[in-house]
Amino acid sequence: MKVDDFKINIAASIEGLNERILDVKTLIEQRINLNEYSDAVRPVVLTMSTVYRFCLLVGLSDKTQRRIDDFADYSMKVSNTPYATTFFTKNQIGSLFEALIKMRYHDIEGEWTQKSFVSRVVGREILRGREILLQEGILDEWLYYSPLKGKHSGGEIPELNLRIGMYDDEMEAKLDINSRAIPNTQILVAGATGSGKSNLLAVLLREIRSASSETSYPVNFLLFDYKGEFSDPANVAWLNHFDADTSCLLNPMERPLPFTPFKDFVGKTQNELNLYSSSMATALSAIDSTRISANMSDTLSRAIIEAYKTNGLRPITFQMILDNYNKLLPEKKREETDSVKSVLNQLIRSNLFSETDKIDLVNTCNIINLGQFEKNGPIAKAIVYFVISKLNNIYEQLPKQDTNADRVELRHFTIIDEAHYMLGFENKPLQNLIAVGRNKGMSIILATQNMASFKSGSFDFYANAQYPLIMKQQTIDNQVIKDLFGVSGSQLEEIRKEIASLQKGELIIKNNEAVLLGIGKPYKKIKVSHLI
Repeated sequence: MKVDDFKINIAASIEGLNERILDVKTLIEQRINLNEYSDAVRPVVLTMSTVYRFCLLVGLSDKTQRRIDDFADYSMKVSNTPYATTFFTKNQIGSLFEALIKMRYHDIEGEWTQKSFVSRVVGREILRGREILLQEGILDEWLYYSPLKGKHSGGEIPELNLRIGMYDDEMEAKLDINSRAIPNTQILVAGATGSGKSNLLAVLLREIRSASSETSYPVNFLLFDYKGEFSDPANVAWLNHFDADTSCLLNPMERPLPFTPFKDFVGKTQNELNLYSSSMATALSAIDSTRISANMSDTLSRAIIEAYKTNGLRPITFQMILDNYNKLLPEKKREETDSVKSVLNQLIRSNLFSETDKIDLVNTCNIINLGQFEKNGPIAKAIVYFVISKLNNIYEQLPKQDTNADRVELRHFTIIDEAHYMLGFENKPLQNLIAVGRNKGMSIILATQNMASFKSGSFDFYANAQYPLIMKQQTIDNQVIKDLFGVSGSQLEEIRKEIASLQKGELIIKNNEAVLLGIGKPYKKIKVSHLI
């Protein structure tokens, strides 16, 4: 078959293609970025899809005669998504590349209806473009690039149908997270250590970013990295999967996080400030295991209000709270250390946050490294709590998400690995982000070790989650299974056995169709794609 009537249809990528293209990506970024940037400005980071397209265009511009054996022996990698879903659909450029391929391969007989054959052609042309661009002086001849700021103009809301693996029947397992047919977009992951949670989180992030990062509606993310593995320099290649680079890594152990956690109350009502101060005092009391009395908590709440008043209702600091807390105490107690002062002093010494906003948390991707902090300690809890509180403040100012006939806009995902450390108390910012944020295009992924962690006296996370994903458990909670799958008796025992037999990288998910119709198993088993 000749190339005349083919349509671009790809199924895989050439083995190691990402790694081979990285040198071109680095060279381009060196050309378009400054040597140094201020804290408030980040360098331009190209997505891999942009670099692929650039190399593909350069490759197809080469007039060298094509031969079918140029690419016949390339090893294909089929386990991962070959290219971002926007690779050929962005700005309707697919027809352009189809025309160029037809022109270059007009006399080549090949299996043009086969995805693997077309994938080899595309991959070979990308590598051809790489070889050309690495020749001395060629890159500068080609490079007419202007960094884009903000959203790309035009375009439809992308379809976020996340391909996370395969069902037992070899069908592709997908999670629809932004069609109008689903009530919410929250994802819960429960899996013991070694069950494959980190890989699953990476797959979810790759799919979210692959489908959206180059559209008019990019979905950015904030990941709380409790184990420090996503922030590890040895794993920096993982960031390529998320269209991100090392500028997204934030380590509060090395320098303050580049934003203030406190809300601006200029133009706000006194009642709003009162509610905020009460909530903040409750949080400061909850993040440390030390007992804080009701009287101390009330004094702390008043200290927060006074700190705002003395600062003209602008965002405050922990030092301001401590100073005003001391002023409210009887004179003889001002030199004594109590539980409130102990917590505040730890936060002040740790110097966790900047006093002003230097980045936009919603319009950037960020990974906060918590690996050097005690997981259940006050500092790690404070970081997560106050950052989520900050996100609440941002979402209050955002317009409602865009919608069309089929889909809704998602702006941002918050991902908390080891989330059980933040679920043991009444975490109002986290609950608000789930309950209120969905109308602003916010979503959340929570991962814990035990399925029972998601249900407490203060909040039922299962009731607010579209996709509870259950991986191998150390302990299996019967009540959670009953609540999630609506089963009892023999079906309950069957699900218990299924969870107990799960291997690393496997999970079960509720089979909504079977439950609705009362036919078949109430769950499906998924083998998650291996990514990291």
